[in-house]
Amino acid sequence: MSSYPLLESVNDPSELRKLERKLLPQLAAELRAFLLDSVSKTGGHLSSNLGTVELTIALHYVFNTPYDRLVWDVGHQTYGHKVLTGRREGMARLRMHGGISGFPRRSESIYDVFGTGHSSTSISAALGMAIAARRRGEERKVIAVIGDGAMTAGMAFEALNNAGVADADLLVILNDNDMSISPPVGALNKYLARLLSGRTFNAARKAGEKVLGVVPPMLEFARRAEEHVKGMLTPGTLFEEFGFNYIGPIDGHDLDSLIPTLKNISELKGPQFLHVITRKGQGYKLAEADPVLYHGVSKFDRSAGIQAGKGGGKLTYTQVFGDWLCDMAARDARLIGITPAMREGSGLVRFAEQFPERYFDVGIAEQHAVTFAGGLACEGLKPVVAIYSTFLQRAYDQVIHDICLQNLPVLFAIDRGGLVGADGATHNGAFDLSYLTCIPNITVMTPADENECRQMLYTAFQLDTPTAVRYPRGTGPGVTPRQEMQALPVGKGEVRRRGRKVALLAFGAMLAPALGAGEELDATVANMRFVKPLDRQLVAELAATHELLVSIEENTIIGGAGAEVARALEELGLVEKRLLRLGLPDHFVDHGDIALLLAELGLDRAGIVERVRQAIVE
Repeated sequence: MSSYPLLESVNDPSELRKLERKLLPQLAAELRAFLLDSVSKTGGHLSSNLGTVELTIALHYVFNTPYDRLVWDVGHQTYGHKVLTGRREGMARLRMHGGISGFPRRSESIYDVFGTGHSSTSISAALGMAIAARRRGEERKVIAVIGDGAMTAGMAFEALNNAGVADADLLVILNDNDMSISPPVGALNKYLARLLSGRTFNAARKAGEKVLGVVPPMLEFARRAEEHVKGMLTPGTLFEEFGFNYIGPIDGHDLDSLIPTLKNISELKGPQFLHVITRKGQGYKLAEADPVLYHGVSKFDRSAGIQAGKGGGKLTYTQVFGDWLCDMAARDARLIGITPAMREGSGLVRFAEQFPERYFDVGIAEQHAVTFAGGLACEGLKPVVAIYSTFLQRAYDQVIHDICLQNLPVLFAIDRGGLVGADGATHNGAFDLSYLTCIPNITVMTPADENECRQMLYTAFQLDTPTAVRYPRGTGPGVTPRQEMQALPVGKGEVRRRGRKVALLAFGAMLAPALGAGEELDATVANMRFVKPLDRQLVAELAATHELLVSIEENTIIGGAGAEVARALEELGLVEKRLLRLGLPDHFVDHGDIALLLAELGLDRAGIVERVRQAIVE
């Protein structure tokens, strides 16, 4: 007998909408149990998805999706949405090579109306859809679901500001899942939510505005009085000022509150804002107690929960950075650590504990993080911005205008450079070498192992100019970092193996497969270390003594490290030298096991050997 009899009867939202409302709590219980069972077997995002079960059901129950557009922010809260929209069986291969994505994807389902992986885009996209519907004369509803973490980004407020004056038929749902505002979720609050979303209340408001409109002072008085009353009962004054009708907060796990409120809102015109209180990890006590630990999980035993590691394994690059940051901070009081809401992911937990007055989590606000660092640097401090490669893209103008143009000593510790695995195209660090090396004044380094990462971070910190140290996700080859820190000569690579005819110029983590390929090919292997400034002397030496040069990088080939090698050869007058450039292709690389993906792309040992042999034959 199935453990999920009701859930298995729902293969799309049209079937969900046929269910009697009294069955929805059972559906929610089955969906939550299914998600816990499924994610414990595959890994993925857990806490946030357990927290949105009832909200997901209510949205698809009330609105006519996909005709009505449902836009999810960030996207890691959409597993329930995927299950209810025909992808229940696909959850068995969630985030695996060839399986479904862990985020909304337009090419995957008609119910995924906007692809998301980065934060704070939902309101902007939903507003665009609402305006498009209005221009076509369509009566479709457009809903944006945004988590409170995503509300820390400026883009969300830019969209709110625009949406209010655009007067579009748009519903923004704030999924307040950190209990950041005390939730009045009792009977009185249910009544207020229904009242404020009801047509009678809104009709009375409109009528009052029409009557009082002929007496402007009275209209202003009435507005302020209403603001005062609502401000005492709800925390919605800010959103009302943006031009939204604020409703809530309501209990996001109470279907008897959610469904009537959403039905009322569906009949309203203009911008609406619904504040919903949910709990991360809802229904699974271990995740409720530690939602951060259970935010993104590997496979685990759901009955025992996530077990602490036994230790003794390889250090990750993130741990190497975290250790260096604490050691460097103990030496130099000028060091300031900055993260855009990625304390755990970027390895700043210990730093935050040991140096709380020098630790700044600025929220999901990458642009602000970079310019904030610039301001600190102007005053003689040495800021270190710990950031994922894919998130640094969101602050590109600030890197150029606020840091590099002014030649400020800001160190960017760029985690997740290269492929990231299960999170896929939205999170791959595929472009940083390309978008950084074209900027004047910045030094760009790519460590090949854990010790080199530590020494490069130290080297970068000693410079009085913008610097970037770019390292991959996960573990390295297992080189223990030396406690002693020593600056490397800037712009100098090293030859790690001497061979004949072919020279492999490896950047960063590509050194390990390059050394393996070098053994098989009897090729020279150089650890280039620096993408900018490139070691042109070494390039010239290798060009003079080898028939073929091969650049190898875990970055897009276009504009990357190999392009710098080609530029160096041209400027050295060595354009006749053969250069084979290996790297990520000119398309977005999907999710899957990193080793498998690298093999498919020809960036493992065997792939490098094959590509070089083909080039030699040609």
